[in-house]
Amino acid sequence: MTFQAYIDNIKAKTGKTPADFKALAAKKGLLKPGVKAGEIVAWLKKDFALGHGHAMAIVAVLRHATSPKVGEDEKIAKHFAGKKSVWRAPYDSLLKKLKTFGDDVTISPTDTYLSVLRGNRKFAVIQITTGRMDIGIKLKAVKPTGRLGAAGAWNGMVTHRVQIGDPKQIDREVIAWIRQAYDASAGPGSRQARS
Repeated sequence: MTFQAYIDNIKAKTGKTPADFKALAAKKGLLKPGVKAGEIVAWLKKDFALGHGHAMAIVAVLRHATSPKVGEDEKIAKHFAGKKSVWRAPYDSLLKKLKTFGDDVTISPTDTYLSVLRGNRKFAVIQITTGRMDIGIKLKAVKPTGRLGAAGAWNGMVTHRVQIGDPKQIDREVIAWIRQAYDASAGPGSRQARS
């Protein structure tokens, strides 16, 4: 079940939105620092008869509402902190090339990698380490060969992985593979690519 499905089910069951729960939790003093998730879960189970999973979804909403807001640029910058900073210029250069695919290419940072999206569809990921940049590419029905290795357990969101140890390895071949994944990601949530 997706997170949104949990939220939708909670609203159907209780008639309350996440904003309603936030207001109620604030009145009960459950948004203060130091309040344990178990306290919030107990309240939601008792007052709203939510199951544990649904209660934890509301806990996640409340934690997100009270956590300090970090901008997208700051989230991206964290991937290039310290010794990983040597990969910032190659990443910026790669992103500039990816943006030529269409105006619907965006980056969505997670804690461990940068998702490359076409509209709302992920077609690649980028993970930075001190020694290299790994580019994961979603290419269904393409056999892994040579540099275009299988993603395997590295990242289940993509099918292939290219390990870049030198920025010069981000060449036309790599860009072509990423472009192929971009083209294959067309569908709902994607806008037409530039000609």
